[in-house]
Amino acid sequence: MPRKATAADAQLIMQLYDLRREAEMRKARAWFANFWPSSAEDILAVSQKFGSQENAWLRQVGGYWEMATAMVLRGALNEDLFFDANGELWFVFAKIQPYLKEVRERMNAPEAFRNTEKVVTGSKQGRERLQRMAKRAESFRKSLAESAKA
Repeated sequence: MPRKATAADAQLIMQLYDLRREAEMRKARAWFANFWPSSAEDILAVSQKFGSQENAWLRQVGGYWEMATAMVLRGALNEDLFFDANGELWFVFAKIQPYLKEVRERMNAPEAFRNTEKVVTGSKQGRERLQRMAKRAESFRKSLAESAKA
């Protein structure tokens, strides 16, 4: 049985929330919210454009979620409380997951988004949530493609 969330877990959740509110992180999250990769190439183009603002933001968003999910995986943060407080994680992962295998291979980075993937797909609840978010992401992609044609 998973351990019960503690006051320390709640404090850590609030600290993670504060990090998400930091000015540059807000910019990074806003950029990622509007980043709709349609191929591994779209992700690689940003990740290989060193020195660009977009590259920094991609690394900031990815690094944040890798750090937060590492805390869950290592037992420093209650998984159930983390799930309750961090829906954005599933949306971020749903946007990159279809292309992640190719991105890892082409960048020679098998560990890229590994902690995030383990948390998101490591439980039935997580997999179901990812499935819902993936459907939403695909719907958004289609809407964007239709808008671009108009």
